[in-house]
Amino acid sequence: MSHQNGFHVAVVGATGAVGQQMIQTLMKENFPIRELTLLSSARSAGKKVDINGREYTVQEAKPESFEGVNIALFSAGGSVSKELAPEAAKRGAICVDNTSAFRMDTDIPLVVPEVNEKDLFEHNGIIANPNCSTIQMVVALEPIRQKFGLKKIIVSTYQAVSGSGAAAVEELLQQTKAILNEESYEPQILPVKSDKKHYQIAFNAIPQIDKFQENGYTYEEMKMINETKKIMHLPELQVSATCVRLPVAVGHSESVYFEIEEDNVSAAEIKALLKDAPGVILQDDPENQVYPMPADCVGKNEVFVGRIRNDIDNSKGFHMWVVSDNLLKGAAWNSVQIAQRLVELGLVK
Repeated sequence: MSHQNGFHVAVVGATGAVGQQMIQTLMKENFPIRELTLLSSARSAGKKVDINGREYTVQEAKPESFEGVNIALFSAGGSVSKELAPEAAKRGAICVDNTSAFRMDTDIPLVVPEVNEKDLFEHNGIIANPNCSTIQMVVALEPIRQKFGLKKIIVSTYQAVSGSGAAAVEELLQQTKAILNEESYEPQILPVKSDKKHYQIAFNAIPQIDKFQENGYTYEEMKMINETKKIMHLPELQVSATCVRLPVAVGHSESVYFEIEEDNVSAAEIKALLKDAPGVILQDDPENQVYPMPADCVGKNEVFVGRIRNDIDNSKGFHMWVVSDNLLKGAAWNSVQIAQRLVELGLVK
């Protein structure tokens, strides 16, 4: 069949925060869609979604839902992806999965188009979308790695509650109101809904994202560490992360310390490099207090970088501040971008 009139696209998890952003992003980007199928868990099936004045009914995702689908974007939780992505791939769909289900599988590419688009050629029907905090960091670091090499990364994140889903944003709002009104409010979601204790997020900072592992790092921190090495094809890279949840609705921020291979590189050279880097917007003018902030990046696809400076003690060390919309570049936009590249590279049959 010819693809002149577009592709059959399925969105799994169509009623969730990221699923909604995926649909909006597909529309905004004028992705070539011939037919759009919206899928979800049985619980959300039957819901109506309005897209550009046309009403769609969300259907329950089953293996047979993927008959004739060319591209399937998954954002409905890891267990759904594990069960249904292989079924979709078996039926000829290329799956772009936004969960952590397949990210570290050796035979599944983990892709950020600005960094390792060539890995798309290795896919076997499933492509993994990395963790939101990993994506924005590697977009900012890849141009630096290409030119000056990269030895070490230490990152501290300042992550938005929307990373925990729409209900967590609601919790932040309700809690903030309750505290301002001097009412009591029992936290139920953050830091991790399935963990034993829940803490106030309003007017607070919680140094836990995902559950802790035996090594003292959280799963989120280990995701950043392992995914960065995989995406950059640098198993020897030294990476360490501390991930913190802040009372911000949308937009993750990161303080990134990195060490390069080359000596005698100035912060001005790093800035010049990032000024022209794909997917990056440089906002770096301390004299005029210009630097990236989450409030300014909401709804934007790019990764914003500023506060680039040399480390005072290590001539190969640098610091920078990286901000991006975690629902867009961190999730929906990166997934749609992968789908766009698959089409442009002629990889969708």
